[in-house]
Amino acid sequence: MYIIHKITQNTTVDFAAEELKKYLRMMMPRCGEISIDYDTRATAGFRLGLMQTFGLDLSDAADPSKDDVVYLDTDENGGVIAGSNPGALLIAVYRYLRFCGCRWLFPGVDGEKIPVIESLPPVTYRKLADHRYRGQCNEGAEYQQSMMESIDFTPKIGLNTYMLEFDNPYVYYSFFYDHLYNSMREKESVSHETVLQWKRQCEVEIQKRGLRFHDMGHGWTVGPFGIDTTEGWVQGGDEPPADVRQHFALVDGKRRFFQGVPLNTNNCMSNPETRRIIAEYVADYAEKQNNVDFLHIWLADGNNNHCECENCRKKRASDWYVVLLNDIDAELTRRKLNTHLVFIQYYDTFWGPVEEVFNNPDRFTMLYAPITRLYCESYMLDADESQVEPYVLNKHHFPQGMAACLGYLHKEWKPVWKGDCFCYEYHFWIRQFYDPTGLHIARLIHEDIRGLKKHGLDGIVEDGSQRSFFPNGLAFYVYGETLFDSSVEFDNLLADYYRHAYGEKWRDVLAYLERLSACFDHEYMAGHRSLDLSIGKAYNPAMAEQLAGVSAVTQAFAPVIEQQRKEPMPRACTIAWKLLQNHADFVDYLAEVAMKRAVGDNLGAIASEKRFRDDFSRREIELQPYYDQFMVRNSYRGSGIFERSKKK
Repeated sequence: MYIIHKITQNTTVDFAAEELKKYLRMMMPRCGEISIDYDTRATAGFRLGLMQTFGLDLSDAADPSKDDVVYLDTDENGGVIAGSNPGALLIAVYRYLRFCGCRWLFPGVDGEKIPVIESLPPVTYRKLADHRYRGQCNEGAEYQQSMMESIDFTPKIGLNTYMLEFDNPYVYYSFFYDHLYNSMREKESVSHETVLQWKRQCEVEIQKRGLRFHDMGHGWTVGPFGIDTTEGWVQGGDEPPADVRQHFALVDGKRRFFQGVPLNTNNCMSNPETRRIIAEYVADYAEKQNNVDFLHIWLADGNNNHCECENCRKKRASDWYVVLLNDIDAELTRRKLNTHLVFIQYYDTFWGPVEEVFNNPDRFTMLYAPITRLYCESYMLDADESQVEPYVLNKHHFPQGMAACLGYLHKEWKPVWKGDCFCYEYHFWIRQFYDPTGLHIARLIHEDIRGLKKHGLDGIVEDGSQRSFFPNGLAFYVYGETLFDSSVEFDNLLADYYRHAYGEKWRDVLAYLERLSACFDHEYMAGHRSLDLSIGKAYNPAMAEQLAGVSAVTQAFAPVIEQQRKEPMPRACTIAWKLLQNHADFVDYLAEVAMKRAVGDNLGAIASEKRFRDDFSRREIELQPYYDQFMVRNSYRGSGIFERSKKK
C-alpha cells in the first residue's frame, strides 16, 4: 500500500498530492487505496513539499519563488518529490509521472496516455528550468471547457505561466459562441457577465496549480475614460466623446479614434491629467485584482498611432511610455501596492527611450514582442544593429528579418533596461496554420527557444489559440519541453511524441507528414510569395505544381489510417489517428483552394473554399477541442488563400 505525506501546507501542494494519487491509481489499477495526510515527520512513502522544507540546495535559483527547480529521489515504495515553489512542486509530480511513462499528448482526459505498470521505477532527478517565463496567453475562438483543459494541461508539459488578456475577454469567447466562419452552426448567446465569471473561474484554476498569472495587456488607453473595449477591435465611431477627447492622441490634425477603433487609439501623453487618470485607473484595478502576479501595461494596439501634438512631439513614444509607467509606479507606491508590472517593446516602442529612465526598475519586467517578424528565421541569428532605422514619429517601417528585429532589442532597449526580459511570441497565432503539418513550426520553436539566452531573453509567453493540436500537439509539446530543458534534442522530442501518439506506426506517420510538408511552402501559405499582387497575394503558378502532389500523398497513406482506426488502442492514440484522418481531408481541401489561387482562378477558389468551409463546419463540433475553425479561416483570409469578404 502506498501513502502520500504532505510536508508543506499549501493549496497547490494539496492539489499536487491529489494528482499524484490519481495517476498512481490509474497506472496501478489494482494497487488499492492511497491515503494522503499532512506529516512533517514522515520518513517513508511519498513525501511532497518545498525543497526548502527538506533542506535541499537551491543555490542555483536566483529567486526560488520565480525560478522552478524540481527534485525527485524515489524508489519502488515512494520517496521525495519537491519543488522550489508550490508550482514547481506540481511540475515535479508530473515530471515524476513522466518518468513512469505517462504522457499528455493533448489537453483533456482524451489526451492522456497513462501506462499500466507492475511497480514504480526508481527515479533520481534534479533540474532548474532553463527559462523563468514559460506559458501562453488566450487568443483565438475560446470556449470555457477548452480553457479549463488548457490551464490543466499547462504544468503537465512543464509550463508555469498563464495570461488572460483584457479585463473581460468577451471578444475571444464571442468568436467561438457566435460561430464566426462556421456555416453550419447557429449563433449562441453568451453575455459579458458570463464571460467575466468565466475569467474568474480561470483565475482560480490558474492559482490552484501555482501558475504565474499574467493579466491584461491592451485596453488601458481608453478604458480609464469610460470607453468600453469588451467587443475587441470593432469600430467605435470616429470621435471620442467631447468631454474626454483631449485625452486622446492627435493624429493627422484630429483627436479621434485611430481608424475608428478605440482599442487602437493612444493617448495625449504630455497631458499630466491624462496620465493621472490612467495611473489611478490601473491602481484601482490592481487593488481589486490582487491575485495578479504580473500586470501587463501595454499601449494601444496597432502602429504609427501616437500623439502628434506640439508637446508630445518633444519625446519619443517610449519616453512618454516610461513617464506614464513611472506615474503608475508612484500611484501604486502611494497605495502601498506591490503589484509587479510588465511593459512591452511592440511596434512603435521598438525604438527605446532616450531621455527617461525607470524610477523603480524592481517593479518592472520587459516584454519583447516582435510581431512583424518572419517565421522562416530564428533567434539563433545574431542581432544586426545596422538595420535599425531612425525614429520618425508615425512614419515607421517595422523590421521583418529576425536579425533586424533583434537589432532593435539590442540597440534600443538593452542599453537602458538591465532587468528581466522575456518574449511575447506568435507561433500559435496565425503562423501555425501556414504550416499544415506542424513540422516546420515545431522545429522553428525548438530553434527559437535555444537562441533566447544569447539575447538575454528568459522565456516566452505565446499568444495563440488554445486549440493548437491539429493534426497533433507536437509543436506545443516541443514548446513546453524545450523551455523547461533546452538541452533536449528536437529529434528526441519528435520521436517521443510520435511514438506515444501513433504507436508502432509512428515512423510511417512521420514520413507521411514530411511528404505533405514538402508540398506546402510556409511563406507562400503566409502570403509572402505573390508574383503579382494585382492578381492576388497567393498568385504564384509554380506553387500550384508543388501543391498538386498533396492528393497523391494523402491517397497513398489513407489505407494505413483506415486500418489503424480499426485497431483497439489507448484513447489518446485513437484521438491522434482520428485527427490524422480528418487532417488528410483538410489538406486536400486546402491544396485545392491554394492551387486555384496560385494560378489566378479566384472564382474557382471561392467555390472550392465554400465546399471546404461547409464540410469542416460540420466537423467542427467533433474536432473543436483540437481544431480552431475561426483561426484557420482568419489566418488564410489574411494570407490571400481564402476570400476576405464574407464571414459565414
